[in-house]
Amino acid sequence: MTETWTAGTAGILRLPSGRLIRGRGLRHPLPAGPEPAFAVYLLGKRPPEVPWEAAWLRWPDFRLPSSPAEARTVLGEAWERAATERVEIACAGGRGRTGTALACLAILDGVPAARAVQYVRHHYDPHAVETPWQKRYARRFTA
Repeated sequence: MTETWTAGTAGILRLPSGRLIRGRGLRHPLPAGPEPAFAVYLLGKRPPEVPWEAAWLRWPDFRLPSSPAEARTVLGEAWERAATERVEIACAGGRGRTGTALACLAILDGVPAARAVQYVRHHYDPHAVETPWQKRYARRFTA
């Protein structure tokens, strides 16, 4: 077991349960501070190796996950682990795919699906979830 993130740090989303998850864009340098214990990378191609445990969801830019079933499993694991570990969700820019995945985690945490995108935009990034189909995907995601 590791510690979780520090609340109030840039890029950290606090879910209603108190779980803290870091969202970020891989185009940007790794933020200062502790490394994640587990990360989920949402990319169209395999991400580079990292020194922490990571899962890759094939998720092309501006699109949806290639396997919704795998996305549900991996995001469920990320949500579970965020209770006691530093979990990071990241795509290239840190907004569209990352925001969509964070909205799904918010749903797993009890936020109503109809309000999950609004929750992430308010608590993480006002530009999160970039496309209508990403917004629809989050709205239809079930806990």
